[in-house]
Amino acid sequence: MASVDPTAARFPSAPAGAGHYESFYLKLCHPSEPLGAWIRYTVHKRPGAEPTGSLWFTLFEADGPQAAKLTVPGPESGGGEWLRVGEARIGPDGASGQIPDADGAGTQCAWELVLADGEPPLRHLPRPWMYRARLPRTKLLSITPSGRFDGRLSVGEREVEVDGWRGMAGHNWGAQHAERWIWLHGITEDGDWLDAAIGRVTLGPLTTPWVANGALSLAGDRHALRRARVTEYPDRCTFSLSGRRVEVRGTVEAPRERFVGWVYADPDGSEHHAVNCSIADMRLRVSRGGGASSELVVRGGAAYELGMRERDHGMSIQPHPYG
Repeated sequence: MASVDPTAARFPSAPAGAGHYESFYLKLCHPSEPLGAWIRYTVHKRPGAEPTGSLWFTLFEADGPQAAKLTVPGPESGGGEWLRVGEARIGPDGASGQIPDADGAGTQCAWELVLADGEPPLRHLPRPWMYRARLPRTKLLSITPSGRFDGRLSVGEREVEVDGWRGMAGHNWGAQHAERWIWLHGITEDGDWLDAAIGRVTLGPLTTPWVANGALSLAGDRHALRRARVTEYPDRCTFSLSGRRVEVRGTVEAPRERFVGWVYADPDGSEHHAVNCSIADMRLRVSRGGGASSELVVRGGAAYELGMRERDHGMSIQPHPYG
């Protein structure tokens, strides 16, 4: 897997006539309160068009999320940074950026974050060739599935100090989103973590069953997870994930008012709605090798994201176009 560079931006090499999307993102949560942030730096390129870059910011708290978005032309990479969108940057040591308010006279939100103690990358797909081949059309990995953040967040006049928050940094790209997807991420107080993407993809006229790609880390040992059974709703999910001699049965949920909803567009112009809560509660029952099971709990710090085609889900969607 060493040939798969987890931090290299792919959009600069996308053919001019092809469509492409790409995202570098951070998820971080307060160690003891339902308070967290989800920040994305994205590239969206329609076939034959120049790419645009966007900043997506969400502060999650018990009373509900505060969200903002900015789209500008000319995203860039290189010079030691993973991606630059306007004056905002994300790279190996963290991220900074700001989004102006609607009239441009002030700052709607801003962030200055340092990432440290990051664990080695998690490459979700099981084979290196899958990151180079046409299929799957969505490639994903976690640059670090577990790390610690320091710095600050601000929304309007409010300043939030970030001191030892647990979190992760991720990267995905491709020509098309999955037909339907789930992202699960949570880190326990002991440092164990689950990082899994579960998707259904279209192959011609058919849609596959749920396929899992991810891992469970227990005391530093990673267990790949490849099979999934899922019962999902916009605000909660019950799941079973399994791999070689390991099975994880879990739930993740949060009140509906704690979710943020966005429009995600594919390069071909089709759209999904994606709802995300990064301060959800997660409970896992882990069985290994037929032995006794153990329980892992993440309170107010897990991520649950559902991407879907339907519009009658009853969740609030931000009034921002994708690209």
